Amino acid sequence: MSVKKILSYCIVIISLAICSNSSHAQTGTVRGFVYDKETGEPILFTNVLLQGTTFGSTTSPEGLYDISQVPPGDYTLIITCIGYDSLLLPVKIVADEIVNKKLYLTKNSITLKGFDVSAKKEADKVDVQIGITKITPAELKMVPTIGGEPDLAQFLQIVPGIISTGDQGGQLYIRGGTPIQNLVLLDGMTIYNPFHSIGLFSVFDPDIIRNADVYTGGFNAQYGGRLSSVMDITTRDGNKKYYSGKIAANPFTSKINFEGPISKPEKDGDGSVSFLVTARTSYLEQSSKILYKSSKTDSTRLADTSGLPYNFLDFYGKISMTGSSGSKIDFFGFNFADQVDFPNLYTLKWTSTGFGSNFILVPNGSAVIIDGTFAYSNYGISIVEPDNEPRSSTINSFNFGLNFTYFFNKDEFKYGLAVSGTKTNLQFFNPINLQINQDGNSTEFAGYLKYKKIIGNFVMEPGIRVNLYGSLGEISPEPRLGLKYNVTDKFRLKFSGGWYSQNLVSTTSELDVVNLFYGFLTGSQNITNGSDGQPVTSLLQKARHAIMGFEVDLPHHFELNVEGYIKDFNQVEEINPYKIYPDDGQNSAKPSILRNDFIFENGVARGVDFLLKYDYKRLYLWMVYDYGYNQRNDGVQTYSPLWDRANSINLVGAYTFGKKLDWSVDARWNYGSGFPFTQSQGFYEQNTFQQGINTNYTKTNGTLGIIYGPLDSGRLPDFNRFDVTVKKKWELSKRSTLEANFSCINVFDRENIFYYNRILNQRINQLPFLPTAGLSLTF
Repeated sequence: MSVKKILSYCIVIISLAICSNSSHAQTGTVRGFVYDKETGEPILFTNVLLQGTTFGSTTSPEGLYDISQVPPGDYTLIITCIGYDSLLLPVKIVADEIVNKKLYLTKNSITLKGFDVSAKKEADKVDVQIGITKITPAELKMVPTIGGEPDLAQFLQIVPGIISTGDQGGQLYIRGGTPIQNLVLLDGMTIYNPFHSIGLFSVFDPDIIRNADVYTGGFNAQYGGRLSSVMDITTRDGNKKYYSGKIAANPFTSKINFEGPISKPEKDGDGSVSFLVTARTSYLEQSSKILYKSSKTDSTRLADTSGLPYNFLDFYGKISMTGSSGSKIDFFGFNFADQVDFPNLYTLKWTSTGFGSNFILVPNGSAVIIDGTFAYSNYGISIVEPDNEPRSSTINSFNFGLNFTYFFNKDEFKYGLAVSGTKTNLQFFNPINLQINQDGNSTEFAGYLKYKKIIGNFVMEPGIRVNLYGSLGEISPEPRLGLKYNVTDKFRLKFSGGWYSQNLVSTTSELDVVNLFYGFLTGSQNITNGSDGQPVTSLLQKARHAIMGFEVDLPHHFELNVEGYIKDFNQVEEINPYKIYPDDGQNSAKPSILRNDFIFENGVARGVDFLLKYDYKRLYLWMVYDYGYNQRNDGVQTYSPLWDRANSINLVGAYTFGKKLDWSVDARWNYGSGFPFTQSQGFYEQNTFQQGINTNYTKTNGTLGIIYGPLDSGRLPDFNRFDVTVKKKWELSKRSTLEANFSCINVFDRENIFYYNRILNQRINQLPFLPTAGLSLTF
């Protein structure tokens, strides 16, 4: 079936769905926000229902609820949330009017008797939720990390469908996609490197994260510009009622958070202005020399007597202005920096800066909710290695988006516009040391619409996204579809899929045993034919997704989620490893594959993910098994790419104990089968004969050339690591808590490979057995 036909069907489905809800006379709406009464922070994923009816809503990450198409009359709003007093509030619904109600919940363990409705269980029935993992701050704390401080980088490594390279820079390969094919958003702003080089830390302070949605494939029409996945991270607002903060320190890092009101609300419902700032720094290089003394003296460890040569610095600030209606605007900015300096191996540096604003507008008397984002960011990275030419890359970008949302009872219609622009510079050398030095510019325009329609036990979410790539002069229509069928209250079938495109290219070389340098370039026109050898009709990178699965609520509070997927990467742009001639007039007669900088490949990713989860009272269990198969073809050969890990297992457990529930222990075991790599077969002197036949090769010193074996025909050893963290809390006052933690990384001291230098024949392993301890004070 052609894209045009599918696009036409999507338009017809959405039009019919909207028309079926366009006329609902003599009904009214109640909407508003749910807040924590003590701090003024929105409460997300909370049930808001009209007692004795089927009308209800679940709050968004901004705390917004909307209950529409309600017959006129007197009702009682009932709000339930774990850890808060349930709230009952009378409300009068008037025909053709919108009633705005801000709701404030008080922290308590008391809930209404006989009323046991979970917001998550309700969302399971009315949302498609396939290929998505929603991460909350509470879940982040369940995974052991260095120094005991939770971190998003560690949690992402246990998400079904995500393959991690361990401590190698935190690079994530999501259901067959590469890091360049992952869209990472922070408050709507594009982030180009979300992980520090050591891989244990993300750039996001977990204490300011409100919510993180991870789409591992089949994502809806709201998102675009990437082929594989989306990570949409939102930060919370600063405290609107009083000043508070946190100070934390461990042998490797320290941080400070501070927040509070700039303008306090005089009473509940008034407008306010608040701020939030966080800063974190590392001293890994200095402290590791003292705390870790390796028994090995051959420098085969990432941490030996020379220490851990890593340094990073993170800063994020935010100002939130909230009006009496719930409308708000945020202003934010960040600076992230990273540096690694292994003597005689490599020096890598990167910096990322940015600023932006987002808003949500709730007009009085209008059914629409409007939100938008404007942001600018700059990212630069460079690496220097012995006997290899230096590589560097920069990318400057802006993005602007505007979204409009309408609610029709439990149905939802959303559409929007997006504009983004990028400027890139790349200085790179291919495997035979021919320089690639390119600048790129790209402007992208997009429009989308999607509609969620619920008919009985059936949930349908068709969508359409149209991308216009200005620099390429190409339009990409992309239909999307999500489906769910509630077979019973406890068993649900689901599907999602669609067409996807992007214009960014990575600078990763398949010949690197481990990839440390990750630069960017907008799609190039200096590209050879397609993988089938035929001239390409489009310069866009393209992919198609299909995901099918089921979820079931098992007895004794267990949940099972199973998803099988296929991603068809029918056109992907990569660095051309076959280039041996400069692309100039002298070589115009040479085949394009021997002189062009880039090459098109195609590939396929298939797999199945199993997630068994238990979360009840004091015990939390998370058990994941992933099976995946990845293959690429560049027109010359078919190979398994660097991230082709067939088997991956993640087991996580967290248990809270003690009379005051002030002790906790978290553990994680991770196993992964070996990654492919290209073996070295020999070395030779590479002479460029710059003076032609007059070159005296007996006196001219050439560079070191490498003879490679078949592409990715070897396999690295399996990855295996067990981590554990123990925590103890002391309540110093109502608003002050002291926490001590002790953690061990790689308890069994496994030698997992981190980096390999072909020329020096030197292997560096990942983190050894590494105990740490830390303290944090919340006030």
